[in-house]
Amino acid sequence: MTQAAFFVLTALADQPRHGYGILREVEELSDGEVQMRVGTLYGVLDRLTADGLIVLDREEVHQGRLRRYYRLTDDGVRALAAEADRMAAGAGAAKKRIAEGRRAPAPTGVTPARPATGPGLAGGLA
Repeated sequence: MTQAAFFVLTALADQPRHGYGILREVEELSDGEVQMRVGTLYGVLDRLTADGLIVLDREEVHQGRLRRYYRLTDDGVRALAAEADRMAAGAGAAKKRIAEGRRAPAPTGVTPARPATGPGLAGGLA
């Protein structure tokens, strides 16, 4: 699942939203890290709809413009939960490896790497 799809599904997890509402929610959920363009959003919405993860909830006219509201399907809820679990497991594995790497003693017989002092072999200085 792409990052954009994950955040769109997350934005729809608590209630149906229209396109602009989804864009704002995605930006908020990602602390500003994900700022989707309208074209990207509608491509993601089309793909999620085709995959059966979201459906059109309703359409409303607001100030002369049509707003389409989307909501998660049961399959969408399951896919979002599975992706969140997968991401959490991956983050847990990374944290465990980091912690183990910091505690592990340096292997015997291995000389720690020297800090680089110049360009190295390719640059002619060693």
